[in-house]
Formats: sequence, structure tokens, C-alpha cells
Amino acid sequence: MISVVTWRWKPPAGYRSTFGPETVNVLRRMVARHYPDPHRFICVTDDREGLDREVEVVPGWNDFADVPSPSGGRNPSCYRRLRAFHPEIAQTFGPRFVSLDLDMVITGDLRPLWNRPEPFVIWGDTNPRTFYNGSMFLMSAGARSKVWNTFDPKTSPAAARAAGHFGSDQGWISHCLGKGEATWSTADGVYSFRNHLHGETATPKTALPSNARVVVFHGCVEPWSARAQRIEWVKEYYR
Repeated sequence: MISVVTWRWKPPAGYRSTFGPETVNVLRRMVARHYPDPHRFICVTDDREGLDREVEVVPGWNDFADVPSPSGGRNPSCYRRLRAFHPEIAQTFGPRFVSLDLDMVITGDLRPLWNRPEPFVIWGDTNPRTFYNGSMFLMSAGARSKVWNTFDPKTSPAAARAAGHFGSDQGWISHCLGKGEATWSTADGVYSFRNHLHGETATPKTALPSNARVVVFHGCVEPWSARAQRIEWVKEYYR
């Protein structure tokens, strides 16, 4: 049985997005509708209030919580999520799990994405200089433990940035693992709202593709925002 893991911590003061408990609940419900196979739904958080009873809570940890994103203060620091690569994480998440960002819309059957045999699969077509995007990755627990074991909060963020990789945890994952990991792309039905569909202003570039399964809102527009909720397919699926 797979575990579906998402993360919710209090963002720093002034950060552009806030993630209330309803963002966890909506994600859980979208997963339940589109992934009928047995699964656990886990939220790593220190705030249980307002979450559906079907959400299993794992207390959050503060490993690397104070390490800023090398891409600047307007970009999130997600280094605490590197704990997913701890060699003993199976004790917490189980032997097989998928990690998801909260700001995504699920629009189709997830089984072709998540019922894959590779030890590690990650989203991979959003930035030509950064091999992977950390918004969604699937793994067998412990499969890429060097991401955790070799991370140095004093030197690793700068090393990843110097190599041209954008972002916090995803920059380090890209730098540490290099090219060659199994990835999802638009061919699998995984889309970027910003890059592929609408852009930061939510002005439509194209209709929702027929093969879409997941649309990730990495950027300034969130699926629960007034701008996104004016789009019919967002209103239909984000609930």
C-alpha cells in the first residue's frame, strides 16, 4: 500500500502564500477521487486543527528549517522536506510513498503515475537548467538516501545554485542525483499551470489537455485564489 504524503508548516512572515487546513483536506479528497487503490494519506505538520479525520498526522520536524532558499526570499525554503530521503523514513511513511505539494489540482486517474515500479520517479520538465521539480516525487523508502546523507546546510545550497539549479530542495536533489532519474512530463499528463497552461496572470494559454492528470501551481497563482477559481476546470476539479 502506498502512502500519500504532503507537508504543511507555517510560512515565514510576508510570504506570498498561506496554506490553511482546507488545502490539506481538498488535496486528500482529490486523491481519494482519483486514486482508488488502498493508500494512507499523511500530512507532516504540527497543526492538527481543522484537518479531516481521514488525514493521518505525522508531527513536523525542523531539520534545516532555517536554511534559506538560495534563489531568494520570495522563493520557498523546503529543505526540511529532505527528511523524505532519510534512510529510515520507512518507519514513518511506510515502504513506498509519493510526496505532493499542496498547491496542485488533480484532474485524472493517478494510477498510471503512481503504480510504477521504479525506485524513484520525480516531476521533471519545468526548468531547463534544473533537472527535477520537487512538487511531486514517488519513491521506495531509502532509495536515494544520499540526498539526505550528503546534504550540508552550509555548503550544499550554494553548490546547487552555482551549478545552475533553481530552488531549495529541488535544486539540491537535481545537483545531488544528476540527470537520468525516471521522470513525469506532459506526456504522462503532469502539467505546470504557469509554464504550460495559463501563466502567472491566469490568462488562458490553452484549454486543459485531454491527458491531464495533475496540474501543479508552482508560482504566484494558487488553485484556491480568486483568479484561478474563475477558470471552469479549476472550479470543477479543485474541491
